[in-house]
Amino acid sequence: MYKLARSRPSAAALRAAKQNTAARSSALQQKRFLSIHEYLSANLLKTYGIGVPKGEVARTAAEAEKIAKNIGGDDMVIKAQVLAGGRGKGTFDNGLKGGVRVIYSSTEAKMFADQMIGHKLVTKQTGAAGRLCNAVYICERKFARREFYLAILMDRQSQAPVIIASSQGGMDIETVAKESPEAIITTNVDIHKGVTDDIARNIATELGFSEQCIEDAKSTIQKLYKVFMEKDATQIEINPLSETSDHQVLAMDAKLTFDDNAEFRQKEVFSWRDRTQEDADEVKAAESGLNFIKLDGDIGCLVNGAGLAMATMDIIKLNGGSPANFLDVGGGATPQAIKQAFDLITSDPKVTAIFVNIFGGIVRCDAIAQGLISVVQSMNLRTPIVARLQGTNMELAAKLINESGLKIFSIEDLQSAAEKSVQFSKVVKMGKQTSGFLLNGVG
Repeated sequence: MYKLARSRPSAAALRAAKQNTAARSSALQQKRFLSIHEYLSANLLKTYGIGVPKGEVARTAAEAEKIAKNIGGDDMVIKAQVLAGGRGKGTFDNGLKGGVRVIYSSTEAKMFADQMIGHKLVTKQTGAAGRLCNAVYICERKFARREFYLAILMDRQSQAPVIIASSQGGMDIETVAKESPEAIITTNVDIHKGVTDDIARNIATELGFSEQCIEDAKSTIQKLYKVFMEKDATQIEINPLSETSDHQVLAMDAKLTFDDNAEFRQKEVFSWRDRTQEDADEVKAAESGLNFIKLDGDIGCLVNGAGLAMATMDIIKLNGGSPANFLDVGGGATPQAIKQAFDLITSDPKVTAIFVNIFGGIVRCDAIAQGLISVVQSMNLRTPIVARLQGTNMELAAKLINESGLKIFSIEDLQSAAEKSVQFSKVVKMGKQTSGFLLNGVG
């Protein structure tokens, strides 16, 4: 049986549910999720027979002008293809306001494309650096009689898909959940049965589609679920899903994300990945088989295992510090992996101390220590390093580190190691001479 009910989730709970399943990089996830540009999402939906506004992507101003002429009419929208939310309220590095603009001619399409392509768009999600716009999506502007929100997610609590829908489309869903929780509809889906006609029809009716659009909306919801299942999606978010003035059901805007673990069977989808939209260091780490995500702190973390990495970040925070990154080198923790990890960590100028927390099971602790010593010597590192190596030959590893003469400090206890790394970071930030402090009670 399916469950269809009006629920009243808090904005925080809904945000957490989305974050657990979304494509955004999260230090709580060992794998990242793939996000694709809006025009690619629209193209994919079209192959499933889902209605979307007529549109094409342009990579030059001349292409934009040509596409606008082909679309015809005098009412269109040009959208900067940047993988970040808040594009409409963003600002380009050349001063242009808004990454989503209404245009009324092919001349305007050319003009705005010229100001968008090749420039960085700064939004609430990109940070001050912004993200480069390499293309624009030009589509017809359709007028909606009604706008709805619809998303399909994997719900970790029920371990099954869930459909989240709202009669208040075109708005930020967290705002709707906070201000009008009664407008949120959640539907748990039995993964063995899928979205039946009754489920989809009930959702369409509850949302408020007009009677003549109910069957079209039902079909659209079922097709969206088919995309979700067949393409190993982690999230399909349509905002808004509209009933137009001429009674069409159209996905006006689509955000699709996919499970990285399914890359081996979703070759086409993953060929659409735009690495220019990703952090260069994180791309480099992924190519080296490292799970690396930048954070805002100043204590670099080098850990093997996602769970241990999260625990390491937690204990740093508990001791008043702030982790600079999530970095999981995996089970091997070879000298080569350690070298690549240190390259990533030390490329961040904010890092004032490094906490190495590795369990030596597959690779012995003494081998890890030797690799660590070799890397520090070759890189001539001056940043204080706290090393907690647990497992096979841990005593020999501590001996090697303590006798190396380098600024590496072997500490066995997790709490003591975290506390010391925070102390080192604070001293370095204060610009004090650290030699006497570092050796006091540590060496």
